Amino acid sequence: MDSLSLNKAHWVRPDVDLSAVERVARVHDLPEVVARMLLQRGVAPDDIPGFLNPTLREHFPDPFAMADMKGLAEFVAEAIQAGRKFAIFGDFDVDGATSSALLYRFLKHCGVDAPVYIPDRLTEGYGPNVEALRSLKDAGAEIVFLLDCGTTAFDVVQVGSEMGLDILILDHHEAETDLPQARYVINPKRKDDAAGLEVLAAVGVTFMTCVAINKVLREAGFFSGDEAPLKLWLDLVALGTVCDMVPLTGVNRLLVRQGFAQMQNSNNVGLNALIEVAGITGAIEPYMAGFVLGPRINAGSRVHKSDTGAKLLSCDDPGQAKDMAWLLNDCNDKRKALQEEMEREAINQVEDKGLDQNPVIFVSGEGWHTGLSGLVAGRLKEKYGKPACVVAFVENERGEIEGRGSGRSIPGIHLAQAFIDARNEGIIEKGGGHAMAGGFTVDKDRLGDFEVFLQKHIAGQVESGQSKVETVVDGVLTVRGAKTDLVRLVHDFVGPFGQEAPEPLFLFQNVRVHSADVVGGAHIRVMVSDWEGGSRMKAMAFRAVGTPLGDAFLKQGRAGFDLLGTLKIDNWGGQDKVEMHIKDAALLSETLAEKAAI
Repeated sequence: MDSLSLNKAHWVRPDVDLSAVERVARVHDLPEVVARMLLQRGVAPDDIPGFLNPTLREHFPDPFAMADMKGLAEFVAEAIQAGRKFAIFGDFDVDGATSSALLYRFLKHCGVDAPVYIPDRLTEGYGPNVEALRSLKDAGAEIVFLLDCGTTAFDVVQVGSEMGLDILILDHHEAETDLPQARYVINPKRKDDAAGLEVLAAVGVTFMTCVAINKVLREAGFFSGDEAPLKLWLDLVALGTVCDMVPLTGVNRLLVRQGFAQMQNSNNVGLNALIEVAGITGAIEPYMAGFVLGPRINAGSRVHKSDTGAKLLSCDDPGQAKDMAWLLNDCNDKRKALQEEMEREAINQVEDKGLDQNPVIFVSGEGWHTGLSGLVAGRLKEKYGKPACVVAFVENERGEIEGRGSGRSIPGIHLAQAFIDARNEGIIEKGGGHAMAGGFTVDKDRLGDFEVFLQKHIAGQVESGQSKVETVVDGVLTVRGAKTDLVRLVHDFVGPFGQEAPEPLFLFQNVRVHSADVVGGAHIRVMVSDWEGGSRMKAMAFRAVGTPLGDAFLKQGRAGFDLLGTLKIDNWGGQDKVEMHIKDAALLSETLAEKAAI
């Protein structure tokens, strides 16, 4: 099922107490459509003031509530004061890069110059490895932070500890009952962690850790001058949080709102260089982080330049920053070309073999790029509306061919748990992640066994009923009523939007399509108005050419539709206008018989 599907059967508008909507609108001076949206999304009336205006002073959680945080903070503070040698090992994605840059900047402010090691995505793979830890120890490191990884790296962490390294894990991936033999493991998904911060990305965990260490150092009288400017680094926290697809709820909503406010006037030389090279002007929105900045930071790891993103975000030299930003931009262009070919091959494999009938889309290919597996898996998930896994085969350090795969999931399907269970049963070598995304390593001769296990595991989750996918309608509008002021209010009061806090979907009933044309080869632009006439609005259906939705627009002439989509403000030509991004539609001829619907 494509996301642009003419699939009105799944549209749902939850019931909301209208008297409560009126009270919230009156008390907080909000339009009723915004008040309803807040209640519909589960914001309790008493929590609305804090939701509308969360502040660090009032709503930042206590980092010491996290398991082991007090011990780690005191240990690191003592080590800093004693002049011990630190090193940082970070994952190669945006969450890992921002975590590494954040911790590097914090330690540097404390007088510690900690080298940053980012593994090569294509040759070393995900997570810590013994050779990397040995190289850090040989370079003088006594204490090694593992960022955005390590929670399931039992053997590697044990070897590192036996080398004499003090290993500190700051992670957010799914944890098991047992933990690695590190000195400290800070992970909100630990079974014994009761802080309620499970939504944090690794960069959020890292920020909490820096806050805790900073407090211990302050109380010890360590800072002769200014303390670490933690608030100035919230731009990194926001960037990593958005790009790692963690829920933008709870503490993450606070960190992202504050972080994007900071990003508008960031003092991060590397980040500013990347923003300039990417051609971003004006206010920076979360979707720009996810679809413009993030892919460029990630692109380096896909072409043997895994550490470039972390270096860029740690850099204070404008000339070097600009060079690295352009390098990542070039890497991103190469990534796009490779990804397009890999996507075509993967989709052909699905269509030729009917793999879209299975509970999970599972494809593999010789010669595929391991660094692109996650992106292609994400595209397959979008196209077919099911969890998807993509496996590329490479030669490992033992000279054996193994499969390195990535998976992307849908709401209600916990993909990483399936990977962890497969690893615990000895079917795959490595496996982990979080509910919506994860990775694994599997021997080539066990690939079939793993697919069978995975299909059964996901089918069991589907049969439990938790994976039922519905499209929730946030509001009903007319074309005449879709004003720029309303779009700004929704953005300012309900946003930011991301995982588990989706952009509001608005239903426009009985609209007339005046024109439809193809733009960019794959997208369709339509001009619509209310059926009785009046002002017109531009609406875009992205990647709709060749889909049922696209065919309906192009072949039905001036038919009537119910449209479902998000609203943006288009500033093309210097004049603000509302533009709709269509997510789904239904032909009017189909909806006239459904008077009771929505």
